[in-house]
Amino acid sequence: MSKPKSLMLHEAGQAPQVVAEMLAREAPAFAALARAVSARGLRLFSTAARGSSDHAATVFKYLMEIETGLPVVSIGPSVASVYHRPLHLEGAVHVTISQSGASPDIVALQAAAKAGGALTVAVVNVTESPVAAAADIVIGLGAGEERSIAATKSFIASVAALAGVVTAVGGSTALARGLARLPDALAATEGLEFGDAVKVLTGASSLFVAGRGPGYGIALEAALKAKETAALHAEAFSLAELQHGPMRLVGPGFPVLAFVPDDAGFDGNQQTLARLRGMGARTFALSSRPIAGADVLPSCGSGLLDPLVALLHYYRLIEAVARARGHDPDRPANLAKVTETL
Repeated sequence: MSKPKSLMLHEAGQAPQVVAEMLAREAPAFAALARAVSARGLRLFSTAARGSSDHAATVFKYLMEIETGLPVVSIGPSVASVYHRPLHLEGAVHVTISQSGASPDIVALQAAAKAGGALTVAVVNVTESPVAAAADIVIGLGAGEERSIAATKSFIASVAALAGVVTAVGGSTALARGLARLPDALAATEGLEFGDAVKVLTGASSLFVAGRGPGYGIALEAALKAKETAALHAEAFSLAELQHGPMRLVGPGFPVLAFVPDDAGFDGNQQTLARLRGMGARTFALSSRPIAGADVLPSCGSGLLDPLVALLHYYRLIEAVARARGHDPDRPANLAKVTETL
């Protein structure tokens, strides 16, 4: 008898609809933000987030800087909540990314950012939260309740919402087209096979997860999911940084999973994976282009957004690995759904 479907798998499967509905519903908020940025001449973005939301912020940083040239900086929430220091953010947009919108440290940082002159934007799932109530502009994810501790649909919706921010501010037609096609590309990952990745990762004691550009932020999220759902030690690296100290750990059979979208970094990423295979590593690439060791995945037409499509496939993969290793992906030991930090 097959095991019942996990909440993680069920909720991850809702992501395409959540993203489609969010993009349509929040169009006025994206437009309002674009007008505010233009009218006020805002030239800097800052972010505040924890956990998976901070990985979404990393994707946002690359997307915004690649598409617009505007810098994005991450501010540690403890600067305001623990150290009680003022911020000087005149000319900036401060973006808070949170599922709950209730953690005291990010609430405190948003207040400090507003006091320091920033336009504040809340990208949140709970629109009745303290962060949303105090923000100048709210972008609601509309992901609904997630009962599995592992965030899936809310993370994908967060990245899609942040891509919407980049599109609104930068006006990139290519990114806008990719974003419009994203729900269909996400849906097309349903039922894809995993090859022998489940077998290899089930028996692994450690894993490198890698990517470049927006794919690096996705790699951070993927490594976290390996740890929290499958109790598999995983570290995320840029494929550029992986060529430095971390390569010392690579030997025969060492698993490396990489997000390799069809973007400006493709050739270099492919070369790095070839080098890793030459050292004996077992590589698994998630890409819309055929390369050695790759699961060829659907594309939304934008290499900058395709790592998010690959992530949905990965969520299903790591859920299968967690079960194969004897773990409940919905209820990982030592973790709670909402973590509130000071």
